Amino acid sequence: MTKYQKVVKRFFDFLLSLILIPILLFPLFVLITIATIDLRVFGLFCQKRIGKYGKEFTIFKIKTLKKDKKTTKISKFFRKSKLDELPQIFNVFLGNMSFVGPRPDLKEVIFQTIEIDDIILSIKPGITGPASLFFFNEEDILSEVENSIEYNLTVIQPKKNKINRDYINNYHIFNDIKIIFKTLKNVI
Repeated sequence: MTKYQKVVKRFFDFLLSLILIPILLFPLFVLITIATIDLRVFGLFCQKRIGKYGKEFTIFKIKTLKKDKKTTKISKFFRKSKLDELPQIFNVFLGNMSFVGPRPDLKEVIFQTIEIDDIILSIKPGITGPASLFFFNEEDILSEVENSIEYNLTVIQPKKNKINRDYINNYHIFNDIKIIFKTLKNVI
């Protein structure tokens, strides 16, 4: 991506997040409250993830796991519908994420992958992206294989890396807009 493309992408992200935050503030409050009641712990989840240039940042999500790492019917719905990702709009506003880009991973996952790719770490991670769309039902895929960790590292991660490299190498703001609309269509 050129410097100009990065500036346009950041302007788009900032403007869209500025418009959406007031609209989503009350629904986010409701979702966090529901998660808090359902899981009996505070419903906002904060976790360190790897972002642009391999720097750590704190990602915001709706909590979907109980203390014993189990899910409830409500938290399964939040995960399946991707509602648990909505608080990341604040990450976009703050500038650690973009609406579209490679998903941010945990440090352990980044350094376990077979191929660590600097081009993928050259842009901000996204709430959605072409690899996220391709593997929209990733949890279902992983639940059907015998060794989900190995399958993720040897099959899914390399495919995601290829998709993300293609996205970055062929970047255009209109592709971001298409990906956002495709994501909304999949969610709805």
